[in-house]
Amino acid sequence: MHWTITFYNERVKLALAKWPCTLKAKLTRILELMKEEGGDIGLPITRAMGEGLFEIRVKAQEGIGRVFFAYIHHKEMMILHGFIKKTQETPAKELQIARQRLKEVKAHE
Repeated sequence: MHWTITFYNERVKLALAKWPCTLKAKLTRILELMKEEGGDIGLPITRAMGEGLFEIRVKAQEGIGRVFFAYIHHKEMMILHGFIKKTQETPAKELQIARQRLKEVKAHE
C-alpha cells in the first residue's frame, strides 16, 4: 500500500523544514513510514486526537515536536499544522489551529 502525504499549504511545509536537524530527520523518517503503512502507527509515534484529527509525536535532543494530520481522501493524508512544544501539555491554541484547518478542508471536499 502506498499513501500520499500533502500539506495544508506551503507555509506549513516550510515551517516544518525549519525545524532543528534531528527533529526534522526523525519527522522525515516517520512520514516515509506513513507513506508505506498509513498513519495508524500507534503510540508512541502517532495517536488519534478525536474528530478525525491525528498527531505525530517527534522527540529528539533538540526538543519535542507535534504535527497534526488527517485522512482526506482514499490513501491521502494531509499535514495540517506542526510546532515545537515548549510546555508539557499541547497548547490549546496549537490544537485549535489544526482543528480549524481540518474543518476548512472538510468543508471543501
